[in-house]
Amino acid sequence: MNMSPTFTTAERMAATGPLPPGHPAVKTRKVGVLLSNLGTPDATDYWSMRRYLSEFLSDRRVIETPRIIWLLILNLIILTIRPGRKGKDYDTIWNRELNESPLKTITRGQATQLQASIDAGLFGASGDKVVVEWGMRYGNPSMKSAIDKLSAAGCDRILLVPLYPQYAAATSATACDKVFEALMAMRWQPSLRVAPPYHDDPVYIEELAKSVTEHLATLDLVPEVILASFHGVPKQYLMKGDPYHCQCVKTGRLLRERLGLTPENFKITFQSRFGPAEWLQPYTDETIKALAAQGVKRMAVLTPGFSADCLETIEEIGAENAEYFLHGGGEKFARIACLNDSAGGMKVIEAIVRRELMGWVEGATPATVDVPVVASV
Repeated sequence: MNMSPTFTTAERMAATGPLPPGHPAVKTRKVGVLLSNLGTPDATDYWSMRRYLSEFLSDRRVIETPRIIWLLILNLIILTIRPGRKGKDYDTIWNRELNESPLKTITRGQATQLQASIDAGLFGASGDKVVVEWGMRYGNPSMKSAIDKLSAAGCDRILLVPLYPQYAAATSATACDKVFEALMAMRWQPSLRVAPPYHDDPVYIEELAKSVTEHLATLDLVPEVILASFHGVPKQYLMKGDPYHCQCVKTGRLLRERLGLTPENFKITFQSRFGPAEWLQPYTDETIKALAAQGVKRMAVLTPGFSADCLETIEEIGAENAEYFLHGGGEKFARIACLNDSAGGMKVIEAIVRRELMGWVEGATPATVDVPVVASV
């Protein structure tokens, strides 16, 4: 394999002679891995929530409503009312010990465990050249701060890993936008790779299936229906060419087939719609209410579009939608956690990083997965 050379300062001096007076320090060349997730408020109070929501909802990738109209709605209505409501929701899931959201805790854990795995030999001796950082598209730590850390560590190549299994302009693309924005201000830009979506990656599908079977094995619950609930986007985004819907459907189909279930007892839905426009359907909340009304008594819901648990998975699914089901006549409801920084979740992230660092890091090779015989849950 043709590897780019890495030179220490001593090696450069031996090859080219002493550095001229005043020359900036020459660092050992390293490779950075930047894990990126959506974002988090710094706290649950009104002004912290307002800052976060303002940054998030001002993103043209997220809201495509004509700019002048949207800014009036955002600043006169939404940022007056919504911060208080969302702050109360965040308060119900807040990590009190670390004073942060679960998404921040989990994303840090993913980065820490990935670095530990690399240090323990994921890439053999070449692992000492790989540095892991993490950043959020909205809120802190910012993408720019993560890139600054990687640059200061001597990374002249960076692999960006948007932690979204399915590609959407409002998630993966805007993460790239923020990284490109940071690079625009740099005199010496690092080379950049962006990991593609992994919605149909065999390792990802296998670990999702394991998470379902292992979680259900701990419960006195055999679900009549399992829902795979993905975050929704406006339907017009699909009509404009966004591949998100198709990739969600493929993830759901592959997972259903891996679990040996039928379309009747494994359904795909979309949650978290906002505003009056039509979003991707079927809607999660309406589906859950309808199933309860039809006499379904036992249900489990997983959220395979999220790599880490957050407000939309813990509160929206685990509390709000669970209440819809139980109040509608259902008897038992289970929320299956995201892969997070579990052993299975780290297998997925490591598989992506191993594949995408090929040619940059000696010892980077594709991961393989042995899929067992299909068995129903």
